[in-house]
Amino acid sequence: MTFTFRAALLAAAGVLVVAFAVPSRAGIALVTGAVVLLALVDVALAGAVRPLTFRREVTGDAAVRTGAGGSGSAGPVSSVSGVRLGEQTQICLLVTNPGRRPVRGVVRDAWPPSAGAATQRHPLQLSAGERRRVTTTLRPTRRGDKHAHRVTVRSLGPLGLAGRQGSHEVPWTVRALPAFESRKHLPSRLARLRELDGRASVLVRGQGTEFDSLRDYVVGDDVRSVDWRATARRGGVVVRTWRPERDRHVLVVLDTGRTSAGRVGDAPRLDHAMDAAQLLAALATRAGDRVDLLAYDRTVRADVRRAAPREVLQRFTAAMAPLSSELVEADHRGLAAAITLRATQRSLVVLLTGLDAAVVEEGWLPVLGALTRRHEVLLAAVADPKVAELARGRADAREVYAAAAAEQANAERRQVTATLERLGVTVVDRPPEEIAPALADTYLALKKTGRL
Repeated sequence: MTFTFRAALLAAAGVLVVAFAVPSRAGIALVTGAVVLLALVDVALAGAVRPLTFRREVTGDAAVRTGAGGSGSAGPVSSVSGVRLGEQTQICLLVTNPGRRPVRGVVRDAWPPSAGAATQRHPLQLSAGERRRVTTTLRPTRRGDKHAHRVTVRSLGPLGLAGRQGSHEVPWTVRALPAFESRKHLPSRLARLRELDGRASVLVRGQGTEFDSLRDYVVGDDVRSVDWRATARRGGVVVRTWRPERDRHVLVVLDTGRTSAGRVGDAPRLDHAMDAAQLLAALATRAGDRVDLLAYDRTVRADVRRAAPREVLQRFTAAMAPLSSELVEADHRGLAAAITLRATQRSLVVLLTGLDAAVVEEGWLPVLGALTRRHEVLLAAVADPKVAELARGRADAREVYAAAAAEQANAERRQVTATLERLGVTVVDRPPEEIAPALADTYLALKKTGRL
């Protein structure tokens, strides 16, 4: 049972009547009884909320369905829909009234604050046997799974004084996917990729190239590229052309340990690493390479293997959506073992991790030697632009000391980078807005030089 603001106004009017018209115990009892009686009649005439049935739907192509929605005691099965962070999705709630009386009131579709619901309360007017659709617009503000709490219906009587209220469990999950803001860099990198593949074949054969096609000899071509058998058959000089090898294996490794929890700009390092991983996955897939994903700290958090080329980016995004940084020190030996298990042939191993001196020296250096002997290793780290800003400060003594500390931090990162490069590791150390395109450029450079 629930009361409305009208019931409060009626009770206030009754107080005035008692105070000025019948200031006695009999008057108090009469007015109180009248208010209670009217409220009880209103509740009795209100439509029942328990028999209502519910079913959820999602508009557009965002549904990743794992079962059919339902309601009440029918045993509903939860469903999932996906939306990229910063975008909006609409969750529709189909409400059916199987009862004999109309239901007039309000329905509240409750979601957590991070789901970004524009409004959770909707007016409801249901005749007997009628079905209506209630739409809630969500714009998630944080990555991860957002679970619907419950649906609460408040059915009011014809007088609007009181009514009935009940809650229903109607499970649904909205998965806020990584935003993929680096998508804007993909067209330019694909154009550069086309210059490396068969559309821009080269005459020089070497490691990391494969045969592309034959063409007529032109003045200036290297005579070592002449295909003498084809020349004899055709009666004219023919040369072979080559292109970067395809079907290489790229393993993207996300370090989800404590170093990935540090905020750089307005997001954790892990989110910037995910953005770079998405751009690299999209680019490498277009290049004809096989791309896998591994997220690890002390155990495997996400594992994407042998995905079809058209599904790589979708599976990467879905696997990364629920990830969060674990406040534990990463087990680098366990991570190296997991990499070895997944990369059985020579591969490009992309480590998206931190570049802190202590972590690299104690965690990565003991295991990188074995990895670089079998694979091409690329380490990408997100640099904090605030450090570079502090290094430029000279206004007063406080800024000078901060600048000195920033320069010391930069010197340590340069020293760590030099140590890693001596081991054969390619290092990419860029601020958040540059890390994704820089990683893609490094991948293209490795492919161009035949190091994959």
